[in-house]
Amino acid sequence: MDTATARPITNTSGTEAVHHSPLPARDSGLEVIRRDSSVVAFRPEKIAVAITKAFLAIEGQHGVNSARIREQVTGLTANVVEALARRLPGGGTVPIEDIQDQVELALMRSGAHDVARAYVLYREKHAEQRAARQAGDKPAPALHVDDDGQRLPLDSAGFIAMCREACAGLSDVDAETVWTQTLPNLYDGMPLAAVRQALVLAARTLIEAEPDYGKVAARLLLSNLRLEVLGMAAMSKHYPADFAAFIAAGIAAELLDPRLAEFDLEKLGQALLAERDLQFDYLGLQTLYDRYFLHVDGRRIELPQWFFMRVAMGLALNEIDREAWAIEFYRLLSSFDFMCSTPTLFNSGTRHPQLSSCYLTTVSDDLDGIYQAIKENALLQKYAGGLGNDWTPVRALGSRIKGTNGHSQGVIPFLKVVNDTAVAVNQGGKRKGAVCAYLENWHLDFEEFLELRKNTGDDRRRCHDMNTAAWVSDLFMQRVRNNGDWTLFSPVDTPDLHELYGSAFAEAYRAYEAKTERGEIKLFKRIGAVQLWRKMLTVLFETGQPWLTFKDACNLRSPQQHAGVIHSSNLCTEITLNTSVDETAVCNLGSVNLPAHLVERGGVWQLDNDKLRRTVATAMRMLDNVIDINYYATAKARNANLRHRPVGLGMMGFADCLQRMGLGYASPEALIFADRSAEMLCYHAYQASADLAEQRGRYSSFGGSLWQQGLLPPDTLDRLSETRGDLGVPAGGVMDWQALRERIGQVGMRNSNCIAIAPTATIANIVGVSATIEPIYQNLYVKSNLSGEFTVVNAALVRELKALGLWDAVMVADLKYFDGSLAAIERVPADLKARFATAFEIDPEWLIEAAARRQKWIDQSQSLNLYVAAPTGSKLDRLYRLAWQRGLKTTYYLRGLGATAMEKAGGTSDYGSYASRGNPVEDAPEAGTAERLELHSHAERGNDIKVCSIADQDCEACQ
Repeated sequence: MDTATARPITNTSGTEAVHHSPLPARDSGLEVIRRDSSVVAFRPEKIAVAITKAFLAIEGQHGVNSARIREQVTGLTANVVEALARRLPGGGTVPIEDIQDQVELALMRSGAHDVARAYVLYREKHAEQRAARQAGDKPAPALHVDDDGQRLPLDSAGFIAMCREACAGLSDVDAETVWTQTLPNLYDGMPLAAVRQALVLAARTLIEAEPDYGKVAARLLLSNLRLEVLGMAAMSKHYPADFAAFIAAGIAAELLDPRLAEFDLEKLGQALLAERDLQFDYLGLQTLYDRYFLHVDGRRIELPQWFFMRVAMGLALNEIDREAWAIEFYRLLSSFDFMCSTPTLFNSGTRHPQLSSCYLTTVSDDLDGIYQAIKENALLQKYAGGLGNDWTPVRALGSRIKGTNGHSQGVIPFLKVVNDTAVAVNQGGKRKGAVCAYLENWHLDFEEFLELRKNTGDDRRRCHDMNTAAWVSDLFMQRVRNNGDWTLFSPVDTPDLHELYGSAFAEAYRAYEAKTERGEIKLFKRIGAVQLWRKMLTVLFETGQPWLTFKDACNLRSPQQHAGVIHSSNLCTEITLNTSVDETAVCNLGSVNLPAHLVERGGVWQLDNDKLRRTVATAMRMLDNVIDINYYATAKARNANLRHRPVGLGMMGFADCLQRMGLGYASPEALIFADRSAEMLCYHAYQASADLAEQRGRYSSFGGSLWQQGLLPPDTLDRLSETRGDLGVPAGGVMDWQALRERIGQVGMRNSNCIAIAPTATIANIVGVSATIEPIYQNLYVKSNLSGEFTVVNAALVRELKALGLWDAVMVADLKYFDGSLAAIERVPADLKARFATAFEIDPEWLIEAAARRQKWIDQSQSLNLYVAAPTGSKLDRLYRLAWQRGLKTTYYLRGLGATAMEKAGGTSDYGSYASRGNPVEDAPEAGTAERLELHSHAERGNDIKVCSIADQDCEACQ
């Protein structure tokens, strides 16, 4: 042990317990408000002392002196400091009670429940002692604030009035409670702005008990924002009056496109709807404040409705009637009925309008092409693009290089450069660069490709910051099913495999295998297909990657088969567009807020078809406009996007819809809703693209497409059954697809592709709905992202528990303890447990079945996460083979639970579920040999599990 770096902690006996790892540094910029309102320096070692005392109460002196406990204390201290730093990334003051709350939370999360109980009892005892001491004390001295150097008495009445205004119109919230919660966070001489921020933070702490405090916190934050932008808190009249000044300021700061000044700004200002600011929850508005609103020298210059109008103006720049369309786009965005993707929100109306979300590239097999591809990665992600790179053409390790008569080092060393480029180019400082490398699983480097995300082995051949995905053929899956052999090749010996799919691929592949038997191909490896499949699933379990994506489903159902081959998906696996060394595929995204389109008719909740049609028509126009306005960092991206004009309209809030309709995710009725909602969305999107084609013209590569041949996405489903048999996906729909075929035959399509269901994590936060097509993660949890930590509580569940008289402090405590799950809370009715089952309580086969219903209608794909509480080889084998059998094009993250969470969820079914005791598939496909797979990994034996965590701040899907 390096004693020079160790920090001592003195325990109650006076001896020193020395940590093997250094404690967190003190230079976090934090200060502590003591209970007497004095402010002192933040000292992490005091946290370590408190935690050590709690362990001492349980473990005794001998236990505390063990290396395991010392390391645990150090780790817990680091976790507490990190949590506090995330809440106040720029430094600031934190009440001592908040620090103790974080210690308690860290102990619970670590599984040290007995120690946490000892700590709670210690706090309660000392609280009682303080109360006894203070019973006869004098009144607390009056507090003062610092207002730009002027010392003034604290205006308690004024702040309470501010709280009352924030609580207006909301139920079960109380202004005095917010103020009472704020008072312990104040100290004498505190800056006025810090007092206002303390109000926001106080309201935030109350969200777990009452979700509407989220709106209170948002309104208090909005008041602070107005002061920052306008210098005053009054609102509605200043929105239109100062809008032109905002545009002028943005242009002067070289942030906004000067063409925005050419709009009729008075007309646009009058169209602003200040009351829509009240729709925000705290998480949504804080996210916009931290990451989206324009700022100059650290001061925000943008208000929410200005923000939405600025985005709308940027998307209407090329419209003939610009003001009318800008207002239409603004109304759609500000209503939360539809939301553009993050790059569009970041950059629309700015001097660098890189509005597209996704870029797909193919890397050529030469040094110039490889480094050109890496350069293009950097350029494309500079302004917030996510990348999918197809590396299959690059020759494998050991392949001969004719020019030098040497041997290739293969794909892996170049991927290390890609990884480091993604770290270096961090999307303008707004979020980390993000890239996913795709490789077909017949590539000779594929086995080493599987190892890229591991923490063991030669770090020069590891890529810890980059994502990976396997591009899997039907032929491979057939051989897994039949327990056959699989051959790995270098693409320099099999160059056409990269450009083939379906039966043509299978025929060529077998021909190359015959060449190996004749000795005509020297560099190859033969391996059992089940053995390679086992390795893929093992690494997927250990690291959460590579994501499994299916080449033939993507290509056989592609409307653009005539224009090229799809070689990969994108960063989040929802985009399926053809690429080549000459074309970089581009897709811009936006998502419909599905719950905003639910209506109740005759006591039954259903989608409002007319409203959905109007929303989709406007949204598709916005997405189509992006193609012409977009800033393209490379000519290959510009040429491909203008030629094919693909867009990706998606959905979010699926789980919210189910809850409002009284349905559990794990139910046949939910599958029907998944089917119908996707059908309606897709139908209206294809119809809108046809309408745009009539107005603006067809996309240039329309001739020869499946659209032109009268084949719509649902018509292509049977192509997969030729190699898989019955897919098990029910046919038929409710919309008039024949009329749409005839319409497209007459006018064509404006866009080669229209639908892609993206993760929507951040824009769902902004709107305040559940992300994309996901089940609810937990009913009560703390979410960490680049803006800090946020309490997320399921408001729909709270309403139902209130109606049953079950929502109280004990229920909040139970939900915290059981990680947001109702399953183990006995007093909750069984039907409520089923309807509000969380992601890890639902048999993941239900997620696949729902996705299969959607995929029937979708021309691209969907980001599909699978949640498995306790993964095993047989479970993962069954799941991923079911995904292939059902015709899914892609899958995304495999998400798992930590050991502590699984322990607390004990006593439930195979997947920890009250809601999923039945299987959604009565006749699951025969498992064959692979069904008996077991995962041979350190992770399964209880060591570090690398499956993606929901709250991972660096995970792209979580942002």
